[in-house]
Amino acid sequence: MPPAKKRPRVYDPAKTRAAVLAQFGNVRAAVRTLTPAQLAAPAGLGDWTVRELAAHLTMALEAVSRGLDGPAPTGPALALLDWPSTTAPRAGEVDEDVHALATAHPDLDALYERTEARFTERLTHAPDSRMLTTRVGAMTLADHLVTRTVELAVHTDDLNAAVPALDIPYDRHALATCTRLLADALAAKAPGASTEVRVPPYAVVQCVAGPRHTRGTPPNVVETDPLTWIRLATGRTGWRAALDDAKVRASGERADLGALLPLMS
Repeated sequence: MPPAKKRPRVYDPAKTRAAVLAQFGNVRAAVRTLTPAQLAAPAGLGDWTVRELAAHLTMALEAVSRGLDGPAPTGPALALLDWPSTTAPRAGEVDEDVHALATAHPDLDALYERTEARFTERLTHAPDSRMLTTRVGAMTLADHLVTRTVELAVHTDDLNAAVPALDIPYDRHALATCTRLLADALAAKAPGASTEVRVPPYAVVQCVAGPRHTRGTPPNVVETDPLTWIRLATGRTGWRAALDDAKVRASGERADLGALLPLMS
């Protein structure tokens, strides 16, 4: 008898909305402190400067506002767990938009203020079920907001890496939501129950085809911390490098996730 199909994780829309705004606020407070020299420094993402990375972070919220400004699409919605695999083909388009945005808005704090105000205003009366058009297809507002936690958490980490001692804090719910979505995306990409992936304190998933584990200590276990998991899932860190640096513990013959990562890039 085949195993029961796993139910999709349910996210609390009110908590997701609050988490997105909280993390955006954390980033905005940090961007205000950046000096011209820091803003002109390389961001470690292609040819982007820190200024362009900071401008890109506003696009996480502006995408929602723009979607709510437009008509609701009538086509089928993109499944939340399919979203991570759809981002890479749009990288060139995003790159062009980032350069244009950073050039058009030299006052970053004014850009952040405008973006936050538009986002807050448009969310006020928008139902979670509202469909909106995104770069990668139609999504419900609730699902699109979950993806915004990924954008914000990933690029907060990028900013912290690009600017030593910046130390932007992470909203706990935003980091948890990002971690869980990327863990669930791995389980969807490699369905099975032979390997347990643990990202305490936020996520535990079973994945990879093979003998199903039912009780006791699983024979194949991968464990890491949330930020290392996010870096692995997005290609910021390689699987072998994370193992060599003892950022990941992996035991068992089916615990090698190198061929499955990254999930998005």
